[in-house]
Amino acid sequence: MTTATTGELAADLRGFREVQRLSYACAEAVAAQLKPGVTEREAAKMQRDWLHERGVRDWFHRPFAWFGDRTAFVDFKIPLQFFPTNRRLEAGMPFILDMAPVYKGHTADIGYSGCLGLNPVHDKLLADLEDHRELILREVRERRSLREIYEDVDRLMVRQGYANRHRAYPFGVIAHKIDRVKERRWSPTLFGFGTQSLKGLASDAIHGHRDGWSPLWSPYKFSDHPPRPGLWAVEPHLGFRGTGAKFEEILVVTDSKDPEQSAFWLDDDLPHVRRWAETEAEGKAA
Repeated sequence: MTTATTGELAADLRGFREVQRLSYACAEAVAAQLKPGVTEREAAKMQRDWLHERGVRDWFHRPFAWFGDRTAFVDFKIPLQFFPTNRRLEAGMPFILDMAPVYKGHTADIGYSGCLGLNPVHDKLLADLEDHRELILREVRERRSLREIYEDVDRLMVRQGYANRHRAYPFGVIAHKIDRVKERRWSPTLFGFGTQSLKGLASDAIHGHRDGWSPLWSPYKFSDHPPRPGLWAVEPHLGFRGTGAKFEEILVVTDSKDPEQSAFWLDDDLPHVRRWAETEAEGKAA
């Protein structure tokens, strides 16, 4: 889907929306089963099993689960620390479920933030993520450079009193491009990532380097260019005193001259978006 036209993008959006909704349905189903004592590894396996039962056989990356202060990537220094551990869930503890399945040749990469019981700090983090979703869409439509938008997200987090935790990801990325993946009978993984998806990302990186763009949305010079048409998995990640929260969903960027069609979130019927709408409706009713 590299440098795709609006028409070419539209032809595939239904498949990407389907796998994104499947992923969020998995996250909600697994979150509903979490209870004290469940480990991150068990939660990751629950996601894998749920998706496998529904036909998923390949991955951009296999599921992750982070509990407690690991939701804020506290003291994360090396990539291996992102993988699920034997950390056990406790009452009042935040959690994040993150998965990137390939289904019918389409990819999604989603992040779902929840909490086992009441946690006002976590609730505030989730509420404040709404401003980031609005800022990112607005500035992508303005065709600001990815690096500029990243810096504006950083500034918004500082104003809100939070730490930028997506900076802990490899290359500090807030987003990466995704694309279609050919369906194959055998779909191996390498360090938890699907080899076919990695090849696609590497190919984009090679072509992008030649043409002056990157499939990784980072704070570094290689992201100092306008948003490239295609699909981007975007994940602003807030942290505050050992509590982290994020969303991750697909942003569609096209070559349209119409601002509203030049960029849009693939789907507004997602758990975090519904939560914000419900909160707004409750506020109006009060």
